[in-house]
Amino acid sequence: MKLWLSKISDVPLRDQLATQIAMAILSGDYAAGQRLPSTRELAMRLHIHQNTVSAAYRDLARRGWVDFRKGSGIYARSHASAAIDSEHELDYLIQSFFETAREKGYSLAQVQASMKRWLEMQPPDHFLVIEREPALREILAAEVEQATGFRVAAAGVEDCASATIFTGAAPLILDNNSAQTVRNSMPPGAQCILLKSRSLPPSLEGKGPVPREALVTVVSIWPDFLEWSRRVLVAAGVDPDALSLRDARTRGWRKALAASSMVISDALTATRIPSGCDVRVFRIIADSSIEELRSFIGSLPRPSKP
Repeated sequence: MKLWLSKISDVPLRDQLATQIAMAILSGDYAAGQRLPSTRELAMRLHIHQNTVSAAYRDLARRGWVDFRKGSGIYARSHASAAIDSEHELDYLIQSFFETAREKGYSLAQVQASMKRWLEMQPPDHFLVIEREPALREILAAEVEQATGFRVAAAGVEDCASATIFTGAAPLILDNNSAQTVRNSMPPGAQCILLKSRSLPPSLEGKGPVPREALVTVVSIWPDFLEWSRRVLVAAGVDPDALSLRDARTRGWRKALAASSMVISDALTATRIPSGCDVRVFRIIADSSIEELRSFIGSLPRPSKP
């Protein structure tokens, strides 16, 4: 089997070697029970340190791809007993593609240009929430995923310097004071969907007004949410002395939560509240924006069935 290593790649040599040997076993280049090259032999052939080869073999043994036989050597195992995860299946598909392309005489430059073109033609496979405030972007991501069922990732403004985070993504930005700053950080020509905020009182999930005498606890991972909610509840007539604000990032925030008449929370923290509490969710994203996201998903082409 041909093995090649790039010493200028960000991928460690050990990982490059382990992946290629696993693919060789998966493809049948190394049959089950076949003896693999020794650590010394492989190190000399590839001009790398024996410790690198040993580390690759140990990793393969841990994941069930090879067996160490004392005094005999290293042997390939049946790939049926190995941990074949989705990453290795994808590696195998890509390796097969490159081998076929090379056999047909295509240069790496031609393959790269063609792959870039095809990647750019693919529809998004996930939403990407971009927001400066870490807690807020987690909450927004949770709201979008809960409402649409589409895969959602999240990133800060500083992450936008890497163009790779936009691969396969439909960027989402909350229409707030930092929206323009976020847009300016994106690559030139990048398109995004602007999310509108909803008014808070209607976001009580249709459970009616908050009783004035109720003991209300507000919990969230975002400090601004706590203050935001307090103002709305007081304006709605809730006694300020009946309000308890809890930061869900601190230890013990769930203690005696069930004693509250009502728990008000953001969409993410609500999933972590113990059962038995009367939970009402203040959602941040407007219904019109959620409908826009659902329509966007519905407009995407469906994968063709074989």
